[in-house]
Amino acid sequence: MTFRHFTLAFLAVILMSSASADGFKLSTADLGNGLYALIGPTTDRTYENHGLNANFGLIDTPEGVILIDSGASLIGAKLLEEQARQLTGKPVRWVINSGAQDHRWFGNAYFIGQGAEVIAHHRTTDTQRAEQHNQWERLLPVLKDRLDGTEPTPANRIEADDEVTLVLGGRTLVMHFFGDAHFPGDVVVWLPEERVAFAGDHVYVDRILSIRPFSNAESWLAAFERLVALEPEVIIPGHGQVTDIAGAQAATGDYLAFIVAGVVRLADEMAGAEAALDALGDAPRFSHLENFDALHRQNIQQAYLRAEAGL
Repeated sequence: MTFRHFTLAFLAVILMSSASADGFKLSTADLGNGLYALIGPTTDRTYENHGLNANFGLIDTPEGVILIDSGASLIGAKLLEEQARQLTGKPVRWVINSGAQDHRWFGNAYFIGQGAEVIAHHRTTDTQRAEQHNQWERLLPVLKDRLDGTEPTPANRIEADDEVTLVLGGRTLVMHFFGDAHFPGDVVVWLPEERVAFAGDHVYVDRILSIRPFSNAESWLAAFERLVALEPEVIIPGHGQVTDIAGAQAATGDYLAFIVAGVVRLADEMAGAEAALDALGDAPRFSHLENFDALHRQNIQQAYLRAEAGL
């Protein structure tokens, strides 16, 4: 399967949606070979979108469904489960957490309660535990009663190796930890036979990525380059539409390279954060990306402060 073939299929309306009782919908891109990308909105988390403002993945197997990321709440997990059953007629048997942000793992407890095995890298679960309280406090005013019954719970199968081959329901996947990215412990789920990468928050398209105080732009760029070295034909980003290497490079790789090169040079010169903002703040090449005005200068500042500190 090539990205061109997928694009033609996508444009030919291999596109479906699943609705909750309140009308919320996740778009579903059928990638072929029993692979699906569940495309969330590129807006912020809201009560209306159940905090599912990200992308998720489904992999159909003869023994059940492999779900990439479990949603931001018990209700969100049930919405993902409903969509899995609609598409495959099968239950979720396995969940893989691609990262430590709330919508990647707050639904874990629901699936564990249903008998599923939830799999994550140890750095992912370490970050989940460290960030759990902060994430809950930020999410509660947004989801309100829609967080009822949610119990943030790390995976019940934790992997220590940075490259783990998983054979689940007869499908072969490789879970790669390439380095800390948007969150410490972000991983890529790679299907070598299909040449498809569920990239999680290593890749943003359509909207600008977010460099947070715990993000490491330099290691994120290095991890992105290792993802590209796999030569995937199809990339499911953490946010935005399904893409290929060129699309991911334009929206994520080139942006990270621009930020890293600029802040490292200016930090070496001890120029200061204000000088970095002045020098790098005008970036018309990336200004078309959603949330550019809100996040670009913040990204410069966070990356500069880390580079200046030598972290």
